Amino acid sequence: MYINTVSHYLPSEVIGNEYFTNINNLSHEWIVERTGISERRKASPEENTSTMAMKAVEALLENIPYSKNEIDLIIGATYTPYDTIVTLAHAVQHQLQIPDIPVVSISSACSSLLNAIEIVEGYFALGKASKAVVVVSDHNTAYYNEMDTVSGHLWGDGASALLISKERQTDSDMEIKKLITGGAATSGKAIEAVVLRPNDRGVIMPYGRDVFQNACQYMPKVSQQVLQACGLTIDDLDYLIPHQANHRISLNVINTLGIPVEKLISNIQYLGNTGCAGCAIALSENKDKFKKGDNIVITVFGGGYSYGAMLITV
Repeated sequence: MYINTVSHYLPSEVIGNEYFTNINNLSHEWIVERTGISERRKASPEENTSTMAMKAVEALLENIPYSKNEIDLIIGATYTPYDTIVTLAHAVQHQLQIPDIPVVSISSACSSLLNAIEIVEGYFALGKASKAVVVVSDHNTAYYNEMDTVSGHLWGDGASALLISKERQTDSDMEIKKLITGGAATSGKAIEAVVLRPNDRGVIMPYGRDVFQNACQYMPKVSQQVLQACGLTIDDLDYLIPHQANHRISLNVINTLGIPVEKLISNIQYLGNTGCAGCAIALSENKDKFKKGDNIVITVFGGGYSYGAMLITV
């Protein structure tokens, strides 16, 4: 599989840490020390998960290497949907005006990007599609409890879109060499550590330490696995894009893997935790810095303890 192009969309409103100082007395220094976050983006009242996704798709179409009418699969991913019936992927299909193709929306929390791409892999393998749009979008500020001193300050909003084909389309395509996902719901406090329930107030994270420990275990482990499956070692890795949950987690992951900080790609400092869109946004933000032959690993970890890694070669 090949990534033909990737794009992203970010709301314009910037929320600095002083906002949380004013409402719940968390200092800028305290937030930065524990999360690495200085600011994050917040969707406007006129925006939602689907509109942000459509903005990302608009940007994607500016660099599409073939007619949009050749797209024969749309996969949407979010855990913060605007509409649970007219799903994210269906909103994008309506935007693209491409009828009678498979359209699927999924959620595996913050790991949803890789599970969405894995669904594309399955459709391609079965001969049911050859060119797909994957769109990831999370409107965290529509769901969070900003007064929660445990997790209210973590969240940001954003979206990203990827155009993926079964066969190479241009010399600038990035090849998806290997993709591994898994569920670790049998580990630790997986089914209660991070929850978002309609009858409760926002995201609840009662076992943050357990999340930290398992994320720091599974992301390095699966990153090694995806490299080894392709006959590569950590020395062959040029960039690592981990799920943007906490900068301390990201630093722990690269320390475990033994790679220098220069190979870490991170946007949590200025975007916050943008959920399943975070890694794709980072890929889009940095696409111009990648050189031919670079090996990039995206590794994810989400609530319910879903995890995965994907190796991309430029």
